[in-house]
Amino acid sequence: MKHIFLVALVGLVMTACSDQYLVDGTTTVHGMEGKMLYLKVYDNNDLRSIDSAYVTHGKFAFKGAMDTTTMANLFVGNQSLMPVVLEGGDILLTIDDIRQSVTGSPLNDSLYAFIQRKTQIDNQLAELPRKEGRMIMDGMDHDEVLAQLAKEEMILNRQADQLISSFIKSNYSNVLGPGVFMIMTSEYAYPVLTPQIEALIVGAPSYFLNHPYVKEYLRVANENMEKMRE
Repeated sequence: MKHIFLVALVGLVMTACSDQYLVDGTTTVHGMEGKMLYLKVYDNNDLRSIDSAYVTHGKFAFKGAMDTTTMANLFVGNQSLMPVVLEGGDILLTIDDIRQSVTGSPLNDSLYAFIQRKTQIDNQLAELPRKEGRMIMDGMDHDEVLAQLAKEEMILNRQADQLISSFIKSNYSNVLGPGVFMIMTSEYAYPVLTPQIEALIVGAPSYFLNHPYVKEYLRVANENMEKMRE
């Protein structure tokens, strides 16, 4: 699996409820002042805007009724910024030049703890080319350097895969499981069944397997695999 993690979750609806969402946002990013932001959800294989707000003096807010706990994505124009779970509670969304975070509800807290850990692994992977240069400057043999870094890369990628798989399994029955599955599969040019995906669907509950995105992905992936065997 590629180590670049696309944090571009789009709407995934799983858990029935009757509530309102309230999202208060702040940003210190100068270029966002005056911009229109959109909350978009995945609906019928497309993105649909459910709310919008202007950034005024570094602040913005979304509020609305919801029938289900929903995972949405924050957009500025056509650019996806970050995911946010719309659930009961006062949700605080923060955007600055260093990081993005959502707090104030259990699922958002869990999601961003996961994203933080995944980002740490990604940063370690991104550091490997610079580490190669430093090791060579220190006089190490180039072949030895490449062998060592290849091993480190393999270990980090395995850690990332294990982190993702464990998180999905722990959240099979809420929006986070299908949401992170969508992120993982968005890295592929077309739907395929990898060993990681096959391991995820073995023993997965119907709640996860029957999610519209997961179900459609697996259907197309199986068709693609059959074509590849022909």
